[in-house]
Amino acid sequence: MDLILDRCSKKSLYKQISEYIERGIADGTFPPDKPLPSERRLAAELQVNRSTVVAAYDELEANGFIERKKGSGTTISKDVWGITKKRIPSWNRYIEAGSFLPNLPVTQRIRKEMEQQNLINLASGELSEDLFPIHSLREMITERSFAGSLGYDHPQGNAILRETITRHVKQYRNIATSPASILITSGAQQALHLVVQCLLKPGDAVALEDPSYNYSLPIFQSAGLRTFHLPVDKDGINPGDLLSIHKKHRIKMIFLNPFFQNPTGTVLQMNRRKKILEISSEHGIPVIEDDPYSLTSFKGEEISTLKSMDSHGNVLYISSLSKIVASGLRIGWIIGPKPVIERLSDAKQQVDFGHGTFTQWIANDFLDSNYFHSHINFLREQLKKRRDQIVSSLHFYLKDQVDFYKPDGGIHLWCRVKKEMNDLQLLEESIKRGVIYVPGSILGSDKNYLRFTFARENEKTIDEGIKRFADALKSL
Repeated sequence: MDLILDRCSKKSLYKQISEYIERGIADGTFPPDKPLPSERRLAAELQVNRSTVVAAYDELEANGFIERKKGSGTTISKDVWGITKKRIPSWNRYIEAGSFLPNLPVTQRIRKEMEQQNLINLASGELSEDLFPIHSLREMITERSFAGSLGYDHPQGNAILRETITRHVKQYRNIATSPASILITSGAQQALHLVVQCLLKPGDAVALEDPSYNYSLPIFQSAGLRTFHLPVDKDGINPGDLLSIHKKHRIKMIFLNPFFQNPTGTVLQMNRRKKILEISSEHGIPVIEDDPYSLTSFKGEEISTLKSMDSHGNVLYISSLSKIVASGLRIGWIIGPKPVIERLSDAKQQVDFGHGTFTQWIANDFLDSNYFHSHINFLREQLKKRRDQIVSSLHFYLKDQVDFYKPDGGIHLWCRVKKEMNDLQLLEESIKRGVIYVPGSILGSDKNYLRFTFARENEKTIDEGIKRFADALKSL
């Protein structure tokens, strides 16, 4: 086959093959009386995986250009122009044409591998089940009968839960708000999606931390936004960097995870918080404060969130119960100006007609009970033990081969490997040895970094996981 594949093209290899054959059928290069090459032969000829040829033939078959029969091989359809033949959709074309981008291939690979029970999981940003307040929730559910409605709830979420969150954020985050300024969401992730989809338009410039969990999310690219990165040091982002970017690109929104940041574990220093709020107020730039971890402070200290310091209504505050109670509850919230909350609420209703009433009831009763405070104290204690274990294991097994920031809260540890490495090759070697983590390349622009998450495993398996990682690094 006289085809030269362009391996640098954005167009996938299977599509290049299918389009070439489709043109060849139209101009007579491939006559109907001769079979096309077998999948195996064509893959060898073009030096591609057989699955690539299979995908190309699948698309050609779906569009009615070829027929595949066992024993007869692949031939050009006798009804190639579809006069009588019924066609099925070319799903590969639809998949690639969608405006909502898929997760990065590495992210998809990690999630698939995390399904394996025999892997030590230092990748998942989720609490282990022994950190969920399962006994408290069971006891609470047994003692109290469900008093809510099973019909559609208020578009902004259950009124009683929003009242409870109003008291909760005042007590634990010193945020003064009202139920009318709160929207219940399916975790913080949905909150971010609603903000991006409803408040920004293609071409808008936004500022993200680097490294950052947001760095790995396709939602910004799907929305056609221009993203600019704010380097994170031990004290968080530098407000001067924000000013420089804004002068050049007219930033429309700032996305920050100020406390025990994912992935670095750092806390945005107080003077920097004040300066960022000054910049936001002076230039009219909204700040999206994503705060899943501030209650996990190992020292038990109160943390002044940006929202608690916001006197002008410039901050949209996002939080959830996913990282401090249970991810499966899917309870998050946004706090902001009423018109913004109403706009986001309208969009959420279009997507899912509002949040499930049963999980809202459970979340409300737990937040409003004595169980919550004791659970947070227990969680801090257990996470600190696991943090101490991963720090001890890194020192023991890797000594001076790595350096890292020791977090005082949260669930992540950001680690730099001192020698040059191929982070994807190291990940593959680690998976072979039974441990998984997140390579830094999908969370930021700097090389040689990786993120260990210590909330999913206990002290014993954390130690074994770091040992396996050390063995993988040594083998390379």
